[in-house]
Amino acid sequence: MNVNILIILLDILFILEPVTGNGDGQMPKEKQVNSTSQQGDEDLVKDLPGQPKVGFRHYAGYVNVNQQNGRSLFYWFYEASTLPENKPLVLWLNGGPGCSSVGYGATQEIGPFIVDADGHTLKFNTYAWNQEANMLFLESPVGVGFSYSNTTADYKKLGDDFTANDTYVFLHNWFLKFPSYRKRTFYMAGESYAGKYIPELADLILNKNTNSSLFIDLKGILLGNPETSEIEDWKGQIDYAWSHAVVSDETHKTIQDNCVYKRNGPEGNEQCKKAVDEVFNQYDKIDIYSLYTPKCPSLASTYVFNNNSKMMPRILGGYDPCLDNYATKYYNRADVQRALHVSSDGIHVKNWTICNMEIFNKWGDSKESVLPIYTRLIKSGMRIWVYSGDADGRVPVLSTRYSLNTLKLPIVKSWSPWYHQKQVVGWLQEYKGLTFATFRGAGHAVPLFKPAESLAFFSSFIRGDLPPLKQ
Repeated sequence: MNVNILIILLDILFILEPVTGNGDGQMPKEKQVNSTSQQGDEDLVKDLPGQPKVGFRHYAGYVNVNQQNGRSLFYWFYEASTLPENKPLVLWLNGGPGCSSVGYGATQEIGPFIVDADGHTLKFNTYAWNQEANMLFLESPVGVGFSYSNTTADYKKLGDDFTANDTYVFLHNWFLKFPSYRKRTFYMAGESYAGKYIPELADLILNKNTNSSLFIDLKGILLGNPETSEIEDWKGQIDYAWSHAVVSDETHKTIQDNCVYKRNGPEGNEQCKKAVDEVFNQYDKIDIYSLYTPKCPSLASTYVFNNNSKMMPRILGGYDPCLDNYATKYYNRADVQRALHVSSDGIHVKNWTICNMEIFNKWGDSKESVLPIYTRLIKSGMRIWVYSGDADGRVPVLSTRYSLNTLKLPIVKSWSPWYHQKQVVGWLQEYKGLTFATFRGAGHAVPLFKPAESLAFFSSFIRGDLPPLKQ
């Protein structure tokens, strides 16, 4: 049976219960059963242009999360390269809000195919994370990448709760396509603003797991350079800029003496404003996401500082440093969109952007802090690992340390170096209920800078064992 028809039938046959929050997502109260599903065969990717030959299957397409509004999320799923039936399922999310997990995570960081500089061919990623798990990348919320809604009003509702609810519905409806994964051990991983997405979604899953028919076997979350608590994140960003010689002692002291940290950023008198502006004037000259690598010559700064903004400033960019351009060229090709089941005829090409800045600028609902959620997840026994590339100025290691320190967790294993291939990758500290690690010399998107080390770290996370702390 066609999966889209099946979803519609389920919506009709079951008594529907709205998912809590403002997402308007819908889930059936009763257990969803579909043991005869074709495992999403209609979404199997068979002729992806420029793809190297591989021995695993991958699938791409849409999952409807609201029939009434015509709201659908685009996913790309890679089976594990070996023994997929024995390995867990991992959902990867990027942040923004408004940025594509396909364009960043799958295409530049941890997916098996990396877009080459010509925008036409794909390189095989030797350090792809599907060596350790079945990897599911999601473009969320609607308006990101290929995900869309047929109801204009949906785009005015976007925020943290809306995103969590739609992603939750997505997971259950995705399991209709791939029922063998419904009871599979499940993890979530991501970076940047996914530092809010993922804890919020984990919290929702745990709350809904009291209904056995909706149970998802979530075991842990892995967060890279995550936005966590806005006041601590802002303070860490300013202190990091000073400690890494981006601004002068005088600028930093002016902020200390004249500003008060609030969720919207440092606030105070005119001296405060000018000093904070100076921080970002200096960051505008380099890549805030990667202090020690060049900016792409073709990427002009998209940053304009607004001290009244509810969001921390974001400058698009990354390491190559032009990977964003390559991805944009590739995913706007008609033959690529046809292969990924975005368009059936390959003629009506959808405009794909790596980040939707309108979503970013109009984001309505953002939690000030997810630390209270951390506390609940720790109490539940959830595995929580957090890592930081220490060359990132956007969500720097200081921000994460300031945030985690407010939890006042007992230390189980004190600060010590961790190793890969007899080299120090970074430092690690294990708390009761949470593990924190750094990656030496890595920017915001850690796997771009430390691919082998990131894969080793991910493997340790999946096993539940700390990475080597001795040579």
